[in-house]
Amino acid sequence: MKKTFAITAIALAASATATGSFAQNYPAPNKNITFVVPFAAGGPTDRVARDLAEAMRKPLNATIVIENLGGAGSSIGTAKVANANPDGYTLLVNHIGMSTMPTLYRKLSFDVLKDFEFLGIVNDVPMTVIGRPNLPANNFAELRELINKDKENINLGHSGLGSAGHLCGLMFQSALNVPMTPVPYKGAAPAITDLMGGTIDLMCDQTTNTTSQIEAKKVKAYGVTTLEPLKVPALKDLPTLDSQGLKDFNVTIWHGLYAPKGTPPEVLKTINEALKVAVKDPDFIKKQEGLGAIVVNDQRVEPEEHKKFVAKEIATWGEVIKANGQFAD
Repeated sequence: MKKTFAITAIALAASATATGSFAQNYPAPNKNITFVVPFAAGGPTDRVARDLAEAMRKPLNATIVIENLGGAGSSIGTAKVANANPDGYTLLVNHIGMSTMPTLYRKLSFDVLKDFEFLGIVNDVPMTVIGRPNLPANNFAELRELINKDKENINLGHSGLGSAGHLCGLMFQSALNVPMTPVPYKGAAPAITDLMGGTIDLMCDQTTNTTSQIEAKKVKAYGVTTLEPLKVPALKDLPTLDSQGLKDFNVTIWHGLYAPKGTPPEVLKTINEALKVAVKDPDFIKKQEGLGAIVVNDQRVEPEEHKKFVAKEIATWGEVIKANGQFAD
């Protein structure tokens, strides 16, 4: 009995020593870190991930590669990371989908709050409410009046179930307490093309997708979804929806960094410290501003605050999605 206990104790001690040594040597020389992006290459989240990888490369002294694994509202790529080896070499960069998947997909193979280590929020991407160029409303007050008068005929395009535009549209309808006819597309590009052509009436989408069209006056812009006006030159004069009567309307498409549950604490600390360096990097900030994104400058860059924030977002979006009755499965 004593012999068995001694062998077990030695094994545990050896395991602890190995884990400690592994954590101290992270990241290992010549071993790549992979950022899994659960969306196609070229989209907003992919661009954020690539910029972040470049900004974190130097403080980590490691090569970071991007793996795009899209589909099912980001749940496929997210599941891969949930099931990955918890060694710090497979990480997830995802957006607000982390807070909407638990309600949109009722049969997920993972639990967002239980199966991941939270490493920090990266940025917030504001949204804009835009309309077709010939819509007979020149400001938000006129738009609200038009929607109330002709709600049966007003439609709202979005880039697919569970997309940023779909979620913002749900919140917009909830705030107005007016249902509109949804028109789903496979991506933001065809939706915005149809909006510019007058095929659909309205959209609520990320500044990463709408700023150039607003600047070129190819669409009508009615407001931004942040509580404070934006500093981006093309959008600095666009009022917030909050200031125009939709009290406390605040929707941003935030991005965060995650690791599989069980990743060693020292590895998590190393990654979080590199993230904190990245979000203060002038080049990274400039690139994010070019996308219309606001780099995080609050406590959500801390793992505990990141997790609290996501838990709150899950509750908020859960109510909106359930009230709408649209699910992805």
